[in-house]
Amino acid sequence: MTALVDLLADNPLLLLFVVAALGQLLGRITVGTFSLGVAGVLFAGIAVGAVDERLELPELVVQLGLAVFVYALGLAAGPAFARAMRGPGLALNGVVTAVLAASAAAVAGTAAILGLDAGQGAGLFTGVLTNTPALAGVVETLSGTGRGDPDEPVVAYSIAYPASVVASILVVTAVRRLAAHIPALPEPDEDDSDEGLTSRVVEVVRRMTVTDLDQATGRRVLVGRILHHGEQTVADPLSVLRPGDLVGVVGPRKAVESAIPLIGVETSRRMLRDRSVLDFRRIFVSNRSLVGRQIRDLDLPGRYEALVTRVRRGDADLVGHPDLVLELGDRVRVVAPPARMPELTRLFGDSYRALGEVDVATFSIGLALGLLLGVVDVPLPGGGSFSLGFAGGPLVVGLVLGIVRRTGSLVWQLPYGAGLTLRQFGLVLFFAGIGTRAGQRFVEVVASSAGVALFAAAFVLSLLIATVTLLVATGPLRMGFWAATGVLAGTFTQPATLAFATEQARNDEPEKSYAAVAPLAILVKILLAQALLLVL
Repeated sequence: MTALVDLLADNPLLLLFVVAALGQLLGRITVGTFSLGVAGVLFAGIAVGAVDERLELPELVVQLGLAVFVYALGLAAGPAFARAMRGPGLALNGVVTAVLAASAAAVAGTAAILGLDAGQGAGLFTGVLTNTPALAGVVETLSGTGRGDPDEPVVAYSIAYPASVVASILVVTAVRRLAAHIPALPEPDEDDSDEGLTSRVVEVVRRMTVTDLDQATGRRVLVGRILHHGEQTVADPLSVLRPGDLVGVVGPRKAVESAIPLIGVETSRRMLRDRSVLDFRRIFVSNRSLVGRQIRDLDLPGRYEALVTRVRRGDADLVGHPDLVLELGDRVRVVAPPARMPELTRLFGDSYRALGEVDVATFSIGLALGLLLGVVDVPLPGGGSFSLGFAGGPLVVGLVLGIVRRTGSLVWQLPYGAGLTLRQFGLVLFFAGIGTRAGQRFVEVVASSAGVALFAAAFVLSLLIATVTLLVATGPLRMGFWAATGVLAGTFTQPATLAFATEQARNDEPEKSYAAVAPLAILVKILLAQALLLVL
């Protein structure tokens, strides 16, 4: 055992990957619907670091992992963040911000009662709200200013994290069972799922244009093919639907069912299956010149007699409306004459290999801009200052560049799969680094009465915050229950709670509301954690 410890202590790179491997194995262990996932690396790092004080990864590992993770996260969350700050999403995010501010106040009061210092109190806040970027900002601030032990917030986070996950899932289960009489709390119905897209064949009974249908349905469905007097064509906004025509309608199930009476009647008749007339194919968007462009900008009907009916983005299917903005990694379903397919393939790129590559130049430029922003001191009223640091700077720049998507020939966006890989890689580095550095202190705290008190406080705080969030969402905001669970998961930025709610709901309502609030919640929690360091 001593020889192994000596070997790991003398080889930090070996230590890093041992911790990463152990953490990933730990993260795969599932209890019910809960698993630690990549957070298992944090607990593996703590366990390894507790064995010997020499088993500690260099600070550079922590900084690199943190910067890569938050910047890639910002790039991915930017478009959702922009959508969430418009219309109804603005009010919803205002409520979430108020809940988070109240949570920070509650944590500050708890810290005062328990006699926690600033680092412990801020770590408790990041653990209760399960927010890694906020924890990273706290660790970085304490490391750079020397105002406290940077291991303290990691220990508090590690204790509070599992308590928060369990508490939020318990609240979802309890409210679901005890409040079934609330009108906004629909029972899950397998037939009521809008998961994915569906297509139906409809016989037209009244004359209209595709644009008329778009206006009537709020562009939630799309007409793909039109069969008129035995001739099959792709639809465009000016296409006229005449009585007796057959049309293929694509969209979410409920939206399609609502659109059918506006067009005519559903029929068991089928569109022509002759793929020598119209073919359809899934094509990857790997051409970087298309990033940030709307489908209508490509003029597919006019240039190629083609139409995009669906877009597969990650694990979600989207209707291929003309105003949909294309992203790297999208997989578009194109309907076109077979002779035009080679041209369309060249247009979109269709290179799986290209989607696995990262544009190192733009990634490095963006990350460098984020790190520069992070070191800028922002003055505070009454004296003093703060900086966004390695966590906040890259996140803010990532959000901005994620919204912009491209600047001239510079494409900021990452391919979907590459972005996921970089975020996970960054998290592994960060968790492994802070875990090994806090291992010794974690053992001391957990073995003491202070550790028990900290866990109990985190559990109670998480219960209260989760209950208030869920009741506000289903009450004043008048959201359906499963949409409200997504708000809860987004407020906590907790994937485990989101996965639990989505599995129980059997629809994508939790995921939609999670995406609407999570980006701003991450940024607000980073700022609130820094504020707690100043006031505690």
